[in-house]
Amino acid sequence: MRLRPLVIITEHLSDEATAWLEERAEVVHCSVTDADFDDLAPRVVALVVRTYTEVDAALLAKLPQLRAVGRAGVGLDNVDERACAARGVKVFNTPDANTQAVVEYVLALLCDALRPRLFLDAPVAKEEWNEIRQEVVGLWQMNELVLGILGFGRVGKRVTEVARAIGFQVIYNDLLEIPTDQRRGAQPVAVEALFTDADIVSVHIDGRSENRKFVSRGLIDLLRSDAVLINTARGMVLDDTALAGFLARNPAAMALLDVHDPEPFTASNPLLGLPNAHLAPHLASRTMSAMDAMSWVVKDVWAAIE
Repeated sequence: MRLRPLVIITEHLSDEATAWLEERAEVVHCSVTDADFDDLAPRVVALVVRTYTEVDAALLAKLPQLRAVGRAGVGLDNVDERACAARGVKVFNTPDANTQAVVEYVLALLCDALRPRLFLDAPVAKEEWNEIRQEVVGLWQMNELVLGILGFGRVGKRVTEVARAIGFQVIYNDLLEIPTDQRRGAQPVAVEALFTDADIVSVHIDGRSENRKFVSRGLIDLLRSDAVLINTARGMVLDDTALAGFLARNPAAMALLDVHDPEPFTASNPLLGLPNAHLAPHLASRTMSAMDAMSWVVKDVWAAIE
């Protein structure tokens, strides 16, 4: 009997996508650091990974029969595409699978930053009721503010559409020249002007090596003393030490960070303990719909190895 091709899934996929692949291939769930992996490596024809598996030259050297790598996610920061190409290994990802989820999450963070909310679980006296209503007040409305988008790709463009619909004035900076008909009503500016003029900066640049600590001390120190910085892109694009210093000097400023370098962050993270730094555990793409859509990278992987 001819053996079915062996595919290793290193991180969680949806049950439906996993079952679909299991109908066609031998599927094993294990991390590349598991003891079983080295035993299986000579037979592996495909890998399906998510965020925390590094597919580099050293890993590829263990996989002589590898023909495809599928990343159930948007970026390919954790996949060495050049090394894969040199080996003839095809690489796939799901570039638009979580756009809606991330945009909704950014909107939620904008509301967290600008619209304080309080829920009561018991009746209160009229005097306390009135005190609460006096204290829980948003300082600004969204239609009074400038939102700066750093990185004008799929997510950046969609955030712009939503933000302009609410009333934000939107400015952006991108490595590429964006045609006027694709700007969604946002205005292009130099990166320094973005950090100087925006009330809120939302980061959407990718994880290429050139972007490591792109959001540097020089840019962070241009922010207004009450600015809000949101990062749902990659932790490595931000200089945490510089941001911590800025937040300490500017208590009215705020940072809402969903991504970190490393993940999970450690006790040495300089932002811990700052009341105006809010660190989330990488939740932007965590909707059932987005996770399911990302998981279906298995179809591309199967087509490549079939």
